[in-house]
Amino acid sequence: MRIATLVLSLIPMAATADITVTFIEGAPKDRFVLENQGCDLGRFDVTLNLSTAPAGLIFDVTGSGAGVEVFQPVEVVSGDVILSGVTDGDQALQLTINDFDAGTSATISADLDDTQAAGALGQIRVAGAEIAGASVVGPDGNMGLFDATAQAILPTPGCIG
Repeated sequence: MRIATLVLSLIPMAATADITVTFIEGAPKDRFVLENQGCDLGRFDVTLNLSTAPAGLIFDVTGSGAGVEVFQPVEVVSGDVILSGVTDGDQALQLTINDFDAGTSATISADLDDTQAAGALGQIRVAGAEIAGASVVGPDGNMGLFDATAQAILPTPGCIG
C-alpha cells in the first residue's frame, strides 16, 4: 500500500484554478467580482455572457438606449483589467485581467437591466435568480454558469510555470 501511495505522489497532476465570479446587485451600480482561487494565470481573458439567462439581461450604459431609467458605464473598480467596448443593450462583455495571480481579484461595475417581465426587484435591479443561467467563459472555452445565489465557478485547466 505504501508503494502505491508513493507512485501516485510521483505522477504529475495538472493543476487547476477555479475562478469565482460573483454578481452583486447595487444601486446605482452593480458589480462583478472575479477571484482567482487557484494558481497564477498571468494574462486571463474572460467573457461575461448575459444572453444565456432567461431574464433578458442587458448592459445599460446610456440614457437613450435599451435600458430602463438609470444607466451607468462599465468601469474597472479594482485590478489590472482591460475592458472591451460595450454598447447599450449588449449582452456580453469581454475583459482581460493582467497578472491574474492566485489569491487576487478584479472588480468591475456596470448597470444591468432586466428586459423581460419585471422580476422581484423590477427592471432596473437584478435579483440573484434573474442572473441564474448567465455564463462566464474562459479563454479555452471552459464555462461556468451563474446560480440563483448570483455566483459562478469557472474551472480553469492548466496553470503557468
